Amino acid sequence: MTSVEAYLEELENRIDPAVEDRLLAEWEAFTEGRFEGDIFSPKRVNQVEAGIEWPQVSVNRAQNDLDAMVLQQYGACFDQLASGVGSLMTVRANYGTAIMPSLFGAELFVMDEELNTLQTSKPLGAGAMEDLAEKGGPDMRAGLGTSVLDAGQRFVQISAEYPKIGKYIHMYHPDMQGPMDLCEMLWGSEMFVDLIDRPALVHRVLELLTETYVRFMREWDDVVGTNGKDWAAHWSMMHKGKIMIRTDSGMNLSPEIYDDFIRPYDQRLLDELGGGAVHFCGRGSHYIASTCGMDWIHAIQLSQPHLNEMETIYRNTVDKGIKLLGFSSEHAQEALAAGRRLHGCVHCH
Repeated sequence: MTSVEAYLEELENRIDPAVEDRLLAEWEAFTEGRFEGDIFSPKRVNQVEAGIEWPQVSVNRAQNDLDAMVLQQYGACFDQLASGVGSLMTVRANYGTAIMPSLFGAELFVMDEELNTLQTSKPLGAGAMEDLAEKGGPDMRAGLGTSVLDAGQRFVQISAEYPKIGKYIHMYHPDMQGPMDLCEMLWGSEMFVDLIDRPALVHRVLELLTETYVRFMREWDDVVGTNGKDWAAHWSMMHKGKIMIRTDSGMNLSPEIYDDFIRPYDQRLLDELGGGAVHFCGRGSHYIASTCGMDWIHAIQLSQPHLNEMETIYRNTVDKGIKLLGFSSEHAQEALAAGRRLHGCVHCH
C-alpha cells in the first residue's frame, strides 16, 4: 500500500503557487470589501491531473486512525485541485459535533459504516444538568479532546515538512458548535421547556459551555498556532475573524429568547476569540437583526434560504457589509433579476 507520505508528496508537487496565490488574492479582495462584481464565485484557472489514485477513506475509519484522518482531509484538497473549484484548500480535525459534548462525558453515537456520516452524541439528560453545572469545566483531553488536539499537531507537522501544503492548505477550527446548540445536545429536548421552567439553570450551563469553548479554542491555538492573519478559511471559504459559531437551535426560539439565551454567549465568543461568522440551518430571519447587531460579526452562512424571509436577511447582512458565504446561486440570481443589490457581498460556489 502506498504510504501516507507518498500521497502528501504527490499533493505537494501538484500545488501550483501561481494559481493558489491568485485565488487567495481574489478571496482576500472579497473578504476585505474590494470585490466589485455582483456574485463572487471564483475558479482555479486550471485542473490538475492526478499522478496516483487517492484512496477513499470512510468517516468511521478516520475517527480511529490518524493516518486515515490525514488521507481523508488532504485527499479532499487533492480533489479540489482536480476539479478546478475556487474554494480554498482546508483541513480540520474532523470529529463532528460530538467533540464538546464528549468532554463532559456524553456517550458517542457512531453511525453505521455504510452511511459514511460523522458520529454524534447522546444527551446526558435534564436530570444531569445540575451536577454538570456544579462540577465546572472538564479536562480538555477528555472524550474526543485528545484525538482532536493530536490531529491538529499532525497537521502542523505536515505543514512544516511540505512548504506548499503549509502555505496553501489552511487549518480551520474543529466543529465546536455554539453554546446553545451544545446545551441542547447535552440537555436533550427537555431544554426547550426548561428555558421557561428553569432559566437560571440553563444560564449556568450556557456559561459553563461558553467558558469551555473558549478554553478549548485556546488549547487548539496553542497546538496549531494562528495564521498571522485576521481571517479564517472555514469550510474552504474565507471570512474575517477566527471562529464560525453554529446557532442551529435558534430556529426553534423566539427573538426574545434568542436575545436572552443565545446572543450574550455568542457575543462573548466573538469578543474573546477574535470575531468571526455565524452559521445556521433552517429559519433565522426572525433573529438575524440581533445576530448581525453583535460586535465582530463579519459573515453569515445559512444553508436553507428558501425557509427564510430573504429581504430581511439581505437588509441585515449585505446592506451592512456582512458577507453571505456559500449562498444559493439560484436565490442570488433571483435577487439580482428583481433589482435587489447585493453589494458584492455574496459568495456562491
